[in-house]
Amino acid sequence: MSKTLLYNAKVYVERGHFEEAVLVEDGIIRAVGGNKELLAAADAETEKRDCEGRTLIPGLNDSHMHFMQFGETRNQAMIEGVTSIDEMIRICREFAEAHPGHVKSGMHAIGWNQDLFTDGDRMPDRHDLDRISTDYPIVLERVCGHIVSVNTTLLNMLHVKENPEFKKEDFGVDENGEPNGLFYGNGTNLAKKVVPDFSLEERHRIILETMDYCVSHGLTSVQSNDVGTTFMDGPVAFDLFHKIYNSGEGKLRYRHQVCFNDLNEFRDYLENGEYAHREELYPKDSWLTLGPLKLFKDGSLGARTALMTNGYVGAPDNHGLEWIASDDMDEYCRLAGEHNLQVVTHCIGDEAVKRAIDSYEKAFVDGKNALRHTVIHCQVTSEELLDRIADEGILVFAQPIFLDYDMRILEELVGKELAATSYAWGSLPRKGAHVAYGTDCPVEDCNPFPNIYMAVTRKNLNGEPAGGFYPDECVDVETAVDAYTVESAYGEFMEDIKGRIKEGYYADMVLLDSDIFTVDPDRIKDILPVMTMVGGRIVFEK
Repeated sequence: MSKTLLYNAKVYVERGHFEEAVLVEDGIIRAVGGNKELLAAADAETEKRDCEGRTLIPGLNDSHMHFMQFGETRNQAMIEGVTSIDEMIRICREFAEAHPGHVKSGMHAIGWNQDLFTDGDRMPDRHDLDRISTDYPIVLERVCGHIVSVNTTLLNMLHVKENPEFKKEDFGVDENGEPNGLFYGNGTNLAKKVVPDFSLEERHRIILETMDYCVSHGLTSVQSNDVGTTFMDGPVAFDLFHKIYNSGEGKLRYRHQVCFNDLNEFRDYLENGEYAHREELYPKDSWLTLGPLKLFKDGSLGARTALMTNGYVGAPDNHGLEWIASDDMDEYCRLAGEHNLQVVTHCIGDEAVKRAIDSYEKAFVDGKNALRHTVIHCQVTSEELLDRIADEGILVFAQPIFLDYDMRILEELVGKELAATSYAWGSLPRKGAHVAYGTDCPVEDCNPFPNIYMAVTRKNLNGEPAGGFYPDECVDVETAVDAYTVESAYGEFMEDIKGRIKEGYYADMVLLDSDIFTVDPDRIKDILPVMTMVGGRIVFEK
């Protein structure tokens, strides 16, 4: 039996309610109250830790990220934030020179964004990547993951025009009608398959390293889409995570969000695979849990592939990309409902949000969203859509940090009228919707504090604009912290045992170096933990 008393703290219980001390026993919070009361209740076997007046909040829970992909980016050429194609080429060449064994069979990296290029916003094509090398295949992903560039070597290996796996919308062509090295939608997955994957030993190491990074930034839980995206071999992926958690190496709670290649594969997993055995494979109170089906409805705003009802400003005929057809999504949702399974769907554009909700409605139980189907991102929305989300109980997994970049392009792409009701992280909770925060890492870093800062201030990381971007959508600190804790727990049906510092809840807590409730809002982004606890176990201490 392990007992810990955290005392002399500013303990956030809920809005307007703070206490001083927390008593933890065997990974569960047993009491929350005053210093004098709980010090008197602690016996000689209890470890007592003086928090020195610091603020203690519930453990932060990223509602949607790509945990393994983030780990991979930390082991690849770092092309995120490059300001030109030439800079990207230089970084990749230097990485190849420093890691010849790693790239001998192929190079893969993620992070470029043509909107950041100072010498024009042209997307890199095969001729650009050929300047890195033509000795091995190369695939470089846009930061959103919905567009990739490849070199000629990889292009030739795919035989795109003769390959029946490719549809015409899966790849770009040059002025002569020849593939130009750009892939979209499902074509990105086919292109990425060419580059050899990390070994299982490398993946094991990467997972543990990524856990260390997460807990050092206050994350005690992640809900992550790795299986079926970053890690395509489902059985091997599941086995690796079981191995890590069964051996006690896991440092935070991990919930799978799973993609499938087609309906037949999904059906097989429900009837014979991981989902068919989830009760025995994922026992109660396990730090590893099997979560929802993950779908993609559209692309990204920056790539101009978000699915838009009225198209884009200046290009009304471009309505974006519908990744999954509505008939197929209807069937996925029907099958999920038959097996009591939640569905979460990537939706950026307003038309994507609308069509996803249409599919969810058809699978409602007694007219209600009992399975807590969720829209991930939910960026471009009309007032009508916001009301519909709230009225029908649709959950939203939001990424306020996206505004750091997207505020530069939003009005230009969708117009001011629609921009005014988009990224509506203030309106949605005011209307009664459940909104949980995440980062979609590695699209953004998984550090939660810049994300909270963005929700509270609506300013970019440089502090602009001074009054905030559409400031009516700002939230207060309590709303933002709750979105990262109890609301994320609600998204995984665990709000009665997770996401609060209350008696009977999991002892997942973070002690901060600054008081997030009173600090200048502009400084929230710089806050860091001095201690992170998961299940009563201290997994990080500064």
